[in-house]
Amino acid sequence: MKGNVLIIEDEPDLARLIRMYLEDDGISTRICADAEEALKEVQRGNYDLVTLDINLPGMDGFEFIQQFRREKDIPVIIVSARQSDEDVILGLGIGADEFVTKPFSPKVLTARVRALLRRMRSAGSGKDSILFGPFRLDPEAFILWQGKTRVPLSLKEFEILYYLAGSAGKALKPDTIFENVWGNRYGDTTIVAVYIQRIRKKIERDHRNPEYIQTVHGMGYRFNPDTIPVGNSE
Repeated sequence: MKGNVLIIEDEPDLARLIRMYLEDDGISTRICADAEEALKEVQRGNYDLVTLDINLPGMDGFEFIQQFRREKDIPVIIVSARQSDEDVILGLGIGADEFVTKPFSPKVLTARVRALLRRMRSAGSGKDSILFGPFRLDPEAFILWQGKTRVPLSLKEFEILYYLAGSAGKALKPDTIFENVWGNRYGDTTIVAVYIQRIRKKIERDHRNPEYIQTVHGMGYRFNPDTIPVGNSE
């Protein structure tokens, strides 16, 4: 499994440990000790994924994600000792794809990195673009286009939106969305609502009165089929 990962971690021993396990798995790495340096590095290098500590000197990890997501769509795995529900929800809500709490198993972290890299490379294979309203979902590049403008989405946001739009007209429970997007039957399905709210703010004219992703009370969510033209795939 090839890939290039930026490790943002200010604890040198931990950064080296993550690097050792990833590079033993055939993944190239670079380490940055602070968010300011990392923002410059992601502009210089061609990275496939970022692992990110939250408690960094200077700019913290949450602010890094907010700035990073303005330009980059690659996956971000938060690796942090902060594990309150509020921190997890905030991190995922502003654009992280996964949240791993310290202490952690380096083997498990490596497996998560590998799984995200694999999904980035294979999930779009053989899938059609989906058109809705002024938008186009491109599953080969994991990009949402609004006309000629690129709408920034994290990998997880793209996968959720593509799954919902591909199931237009069906009322989907949060646990069904979680199982199909995360590939896991077990987990905190309340995080689905966090992602839905974040996606709505990016695609809806009024996220409080959504046109595309509608709430089905007592059930879950339904993508409005009236917004998708007949024969929409390219």
